Amino acid sequence: MSDTGDPESVVKRGDDVDYEPVDAAEGLSKGVLLDESDGAPNFAMRRFELAPGAAVPRHTNAVEHEQYVLAGEYVVGIGDEERPVSPGDALLIPAGVEHWYRNEGDEPGAFICAVPNGDDTIELVE
Repeated sequence: MSDTGDPESVVKRGDDVDYEPVDAAEGLSKGVLLDESDGAPNFAMRRFELAPGAAVPRHTNAVEHEQYVLAGEYVVGIGDEERPVSPGDALLIPAGVEHWYRNEGDEPGAFICAVPNGDDTIELVE
């Protein structure tokens, strides 16, 4: 933040983003593009990669998610529906709604996910 309390602009290079595996799902990795630690006052933007054959179990989040598909074709389950997605598709997953992912293709999937800053409780659905 600047001395006036206004956020400062940030340019983070792709090579500066570290990707880490997500514990709850084998084949899913996450890189934080921008968040509070970069001075973003309201939202965190992350990039996820979903390996071929990977599946993310049913879960809920305490906060909404907005997603934009960058690469691959995979299935996203939201509520009671499964929807195939591909590059250019955008999704809104409301807070508290069950969702999951499955990449049955031969190519990795990738998407941007934006969430509000702050705590997010993730609960796996059995």
